[in-house]
Amino acid sequence: MLRWIGVAALWLAISILSVPAAAQTLPGGAGTVREIRVEGIQRVEPETVRSYMSIRAGDPFDPERIDRSLKSLFGSGLFADVSIRQEGDVLIVRVVENPIINRLVFEGNDQLDDETLNSEVQLAPRQVYSRTRVQNDVKRIVELYRADGRFAAKVEPKIIRLSQNRVDLVFEIDEGPPTKIRKISFIGNKRFTDSRLRSVIQSQESGLMNYLTLSFLTGAGIYDPDLLTFDRELLFRFYQNQGFADFRVVSAVAELSRNRRDFFVTFTLEEGQRYRFGSIGISSRLEELDVSKLTPALKIKQGEWYNAKLIDATVSSLTDEAGNFGFAFVDIKPRVKRDREKRTIGFTFEIGEAPRVFVERIDLKGNVRTFDRVLRREFRLAEGDAFNTAKFRRSRQRLRNLGFFKKVEVKKTEGSTADKVVIDVKVEEQSTGTFSIGGGFSSTEGLISQLSLTERNLLGKGQQGRLSFRLGTEIQEFQLGFTEPYFLDRNLSAGFDIFQTFRRKRDSINFEEQNTGLRLNSGFEYDEHLRQGLSYKLQSTKITDIDADASIFVKEQRGTTVTSSIGQSLTYDRRDSRVLPREGHIVRLANEFAGLGGDATFIKTNISAAQYYPVGETWIASLRGRLGYIFGIGEDVRINDRFYLGGDSFPGFKRFGIGPRDVTTNDALGGNLLYTVTSELSFPLGGKDFEFRGYLFSLAGGLGSLD
Repeated sequence: MLRWIGVAALWLAISILSVPAAAQTLPGGAGTVREIRVEGIQRVEPETVRSYMSIRAGDPFDPERIDRSLKSLFGSGLFADVSIRQEGDVLIVRVVENPIINRLVFEGNDQLDDETLNSEVQLAPRQVYSRTRVQNDVKRIVELYRADGRFAAKVEPKIIRLSQNRVDLVFEIDEGPPTKIRKISFIGNKRFTDSRLRSVIQSQESGLMNYLTLSFLTGAGIYDPDLLTFDRELLFRFYQNQGFADFRVVSAVAELSRNRRDFFVTFTLEEGQRYRFGSIGISSRLEELDVSKLTPALKIKQGEWYNAKLIDATVSSLTDEAGNFGFAFVDIKPRVKRDREKRTIGFTFEIGEAPRVFVERIDLKGNVRTFDRVLRREFRLAEGDAFNTAKFRRSRQRLRNLGFFKKVEVKKTEGSTADKVVIDVKVEEQSTGTFSIGGGFSSTEGLISQLSLTERNLLGKGQQGRLSFRLGTEIQEFQLGFTEPYFLDRNLSAGFDIFQTFRRKRDSINFEEQNTGLRLNSGFEYDEHLRQGLSYKLQSTKITDIDADASIFVKEQRGTTVTSSIGQSLTYDRRDSRVLPREGHIVRLANEFAGLGGDATFIKTNISAAQYYPVGETWIASLRGRLGYIFGIGEDVRINDRFYLGGDSFPGFKRFGIGPRDVTTNDALGGNLLYTVTSELSFPLGGKDFEFRGYLFSLAGGLGSLD
């Protein structure tokens, strides 16, 4: 009996304990969700919370779906904390909202401004704050500083809590010093020294030379991982151009020092054997094309050291030459014949017919200030023309020769059909106007002060305007000029110059001279390389204040004379660049005839020529010459119309220090015949970011042949 009473009591106790347990059923218990109740929200709507959940009212309680809902709510970034519990048939979701960012502030950033940092981070005012997004932005800022060469930079995010669940987010930045390259080393280089290879790559060691050449102003000597990748390509090109066809860069490793202030960069190289060019030939699948006429276009000679750059140059040269014979659409493929035993690489340039392609359109981008027509008129191709590689390259060079743009990128892309191409032109404008004011001392002109204003792209129309004043103890000049390079939208330039020059007495010249005049200029192009110029000049020359002991030839020039003359110039220019030519030549013939009224009658001729030669990668050799001759028609040539040599025109001699002189007074009398020859070698002066160049030159010349 007692045993049954005990069993009954135990059953009753279990029943009593089981009642509250049913009321506290955990999520995932049996039953159906009657309601999803959201608690703790301030700004977020309840339906927004429910939209992130995988379970809905009316669904059975499912632990997996509730777990997915929990993860989804956390992943939304809207909440700092989320909990889900079940009370009967109600699912209660309690959230703690993330605050809203009131302000985003950067502190300690000197090298990178707020605008640069704001463009990189993802967070912004009025967005929801979350730790994950903050940490991601910290990584972005650190990477930005690493790209700027500061690997020791540290970023610490801090928040300032405000009312209404708002915060100010502050990124405290310790930029640290720039991480420099202490040492660049090479392993495996046998043919070239470390010093020679360091001159090939763009990365530089930090040191005294960076300060002597001012290269530190552009970040030279600071580690840049992208630049290191480019250095691998530069080394590859260098060795390929020196005959090492099998060269490769095994690795390029940058090791950061313990204090995170310096990098040690090591390039591991595999040079391979050096090759010479073997047999060179041309074959053609075009029956009408005589390949013997293309032979002069070959840039390669058998027996010379292999040079990969000459392969591309030969393909371009053959393409241009074939175009000159009327074959605008050719496809040239160099076939390689390598002999590893003899260490030679031969080539056969196979010429085939390429598909006929036409220019669908020319797209211009980046010319915010410059009118489209200024760029389009430089193109040797027009929309609808047959595409020609030589004209395409020439158009690109003409755009660069304008000097209006910091960068010029011209590319061809596929058109709407297979037989059409689109020429994409992307330019970056640069300042084309200059305003300068300054002063100084010249050994030939004494004290000098000058002010000049020049605009090479006036109002974005490509017009040129210039205004200058020059004051000195020996010379005073004024000049106003204007040029329209495409007058009436034709291949015709037109312009004028108004000038006045006053020269005081100086060494070898014991009189004062004042020239006032007007010059009208015009010109046009016969073709890509031949240009004709025409001009008219009206000038008044006044000779005064002649010393009493001056030469009688000088005294005869006293007074005012008027010169009315026409001139022409013919220029043949085959240089690769007008700004800094590396190869090619230019020849110019100029004539001036005076006698269209006025007091002087003469013919003056000037012939000048220059030839440029590349020496290695960066050195340039040139040979220039000039020949001038003037003779009077029915009268002697006046002293002020003759040639003079010395001073700036011939360094090492005083102004007008070369040429005939009066044997009694030693006055310079000028000359009717002038000739000069100059040989020059230019080279870069340290650094790689500034166009500083040094020059070694030798001059020879003479002046003579008086009336």
